[in-house]
Amino acid sequence: MTDQSGNAASPGSGAPFNSAREPTGALVLSDGAVFRGIGLGAEGHAVGEVCFVTAMSGYQETLTDPSFAGQIVTFTFPHIGIVGANAEDMETTTPAARGVIMRMDPTEPSNFRAAESIDPWLKRMNLIGLAGLDTRRLTRRIRAGGAPTGVIVHAADGNLDLARAAAEAAGWPGLEGMDLAKSVTCAAPYAWDTTPWALGAGFGRQTAPKRKIVAIDYGAKHNILRHLAGRGNAVEVVPATMSAEAILARKPDGVFLSNGPGDPAATGRYATPILQALVRSGVPIFGICLGHQLLAQALGAKTAKMAIGHRGANQPVKDLDTGRVEITSQNHGFAVQPASFGADIVETHVSLFDGSNEGLRVKDRPIFSVQYHPEASPGPHDSRHLFDRFMSVIDDNA
Repeated sequence: MTDQSGNAASPGSGAPFNSAREPTGALVLSDGAVFRGIGLGAEGHAVGEVCFVTAMSGYQETLTDPSFAGQIVTFTFPHIGIVGANAEDMETTTPAARGVIMRMDPTEPSNFRAAESIDPWLKRMNLIGLAGLDTRRLTRRIRAGGAPTGVIVHAADGNLDLARAAAEAAGWPGLEGMDLAKSVTCAAPYAWDTTPWALGAGFGRQTAPKRKIVAIDYGAKHNILRHLAGRGNAVEVVPATMSAEAILARKPDGVFLSNGPGDPAATGRYATPILQALVRSGVPIFGICLGHQLLAQALGAKTAKMAIGHRGANQPVKDLDTGRVEITSQNHGFAVQPASFGADIVETHVSLFDGSNEGLRVKDRPIFSVQYHPEASPGPHDSRHLFDRFMSVIDDNA
C-alpha cells in the first residue's frame, strides 16, 4: 500500500491535514493507495465507487440524494459543513451514499437555518466522513484513471485495518452490472402533496390538484416530487417494479420516471418491459437521470459506463431545438448512446463538457426525457421550465 495523503500542516493552519493529530480515518483504494485523514460521523468502514462532486453548495442535499447509492462522495469545494444541517434539506429519509470526503475540518455552522453541525448529523445518518485529505490530488487521480473502488474507514482510537480495507476494495465488483434501484425504491405506493419550500413559509401543500401524476420511484429526490405537486398535481409514488397494468389502472394523466442509482442496463431487466407497455399506451411520459436512461433503453437505445461521470451543479447543456445553453445540476455515471437511437428518437440536448447525450424526445408521442436534474437541489434553476413543459404536454394530450 502507498500513502497518497501528501499533507503536512501545523495545528490550526486550516490546511488539509493537521499532522499534530493522529489520523483516525483513511480512504484505501483498490490499487492499494491510502489517503489518511481525520474521521467524522459514524465509525466503521464502507466500500463503494469513489467519485467527486463539483457543486459549491448543497452538501446535505447531495449526500441524501439516492442516486449516490454505492458511492463515496468527494467534494471538490473545500468548506463542507459551514451551513450545518437541518430537517428541511433532506432529499430522502435515509441516505444511500457510502461515505463523504472533504478537504478542511468542518467549522461550527454559520447559518440561520442550521439545526446541528455536520459531525453529529453524519453520525445520525450512519455516514462515515473523512476530513483532511488532499481532495485536489484525489480528484485528479479520478479524472485521469476513472472512478476507482475504495473503502472509507473511521476508528476513533486510530486502529485502522488498512490491509483488510485494501482487500475489500480490490474484491468489490463495482457499479457496472449492479441494480441499485431496488435498494432505494419505495416499498409500497404512497401519495405526495408537499410543494416547494419558500423563505419564511417553509413547505406548502397541494390541496386542489388538476391532474394526476404517477411517479415511478427508482430513487426519487423529494424536491422532484415537490415540483410535480407544486404545479397542480396529485402525485402518487410507486415502486420501481410495479407493473404497467397497475400503473395504468391508476388512470394517470402523466407518468414521471425518477432519478436513481446503479447501472441502467441492470435495472432495465425489469424496467424495460414496464416502460415499453407505458410507451405503447400513449400516456405522456417525462424522465430524468436514470429515468432518462431507462426510457432510452425501452425505446431500443443503449447505455454505457462513463469514466468519471457528471456530478455537480455547474454542468453546461445545450438545447439543440432552441440553441439555448443552461447550467444544470447532474449526478450520473452512465450515459445514453445517441448512435443507438432509432428513427423515432430525436436527440434534444448535449453536454458542452464532453458532447454526451443529455436529452431525447419521441416523434409523434408525448414523451421526452433529460439526463440532468431540473429540480436542481442543489443547483441553478435554469431547467425548472421542463416541469412546466411536462404539464403542457399532459394538457395538450388530454
